[in-house]
Amino acid sequence: MICALVLGREGSAAFPGKNVLPVLNRPLMAYPLLAAQAAESVDRVYVSTDSLRIRTIAQEHGVRLIDRPARLATKTALGEDAFAHGYQVIKEELARERESIELVALLFCNAATITADLLEQGIGALRANPEADSAVTVSVYNMWSPLRARRLDPDGYLKPFVPFETFGDPATLNCDRDSQGDVYFADMSASIVRPRCLERLRDGLLPQRWMGRKILPLKQWGGLDVDYPWQVPQVEHWLRAHGFTDTTTPYDEKLKASSRR
Repeated sequence: MICALVLGREGSAAFPGKNVLPVLNRPLMAYPLLAAQAAESVDRVYVSTDSLRIRTIAQEHGVRLIDRPARLATKTALGEDAFAHGYQVIKEELARERESIELVALLFCNAATITADLLEQGIGALRANPEADSAVTVSVYNMWSPLRARRLDPDGYLKPFVPFETFGDPATLNCDRDSQGDVYFADMSASIVRPRCLERLRDGLLPQRWMGRKILPLKQWGGLDVDYPWQVPQVEHWLRAHGFTDTTTPYDEKLKASSRR
């Protein structure tokens, strides 16, 4: 069985209420739920949360709920531990039904830049490549290359965050943002993972150890998880470019047909 597990918590210091913020007349968290429900290979969708508002929206979408423990809902709690907890709850539930988990699609309530097609691509990629641990959405953001990253030194001056020698001969470097090739960022829209990734978190690659070590890319553009208000217009642009409007979604007919079965 393939399950989707969506994380969202109540507290957010930088952007309170972001998970339920109206975007194109829908709560932000509705978009990962819709994508998971419209993906034909996904059998069940779960939301893990401590939030009454998120629970209410999840129930309106007819998905299953997992109570996120308070210790995993603080600002210092790691998403990987909340994913591992949710996975164990799902695993135990399916064991009682004599079912097992093939793959888990890990999503966030504040990451709306995901489609059912991308989820299907990730599932297909993992089925075709048994050695891979995960398939993860990535976007190319060359303007944020580590070559351009800076930190403050003790005197308050900007210095390279990563020594230039890391990238080869500094004499070959220049200010062209594309000069070092494409820079792929895991944009947090989706991670489709094998159960072993969540059962052996400490073996995974930092900083998102739930992805394991052999990570396949699901290439898209403009993906992100919303942490600040200024990111919302980018999400709206992305959604409109992918067929969403204030009144319709690309999944309307599919979800209607599914509800009639």
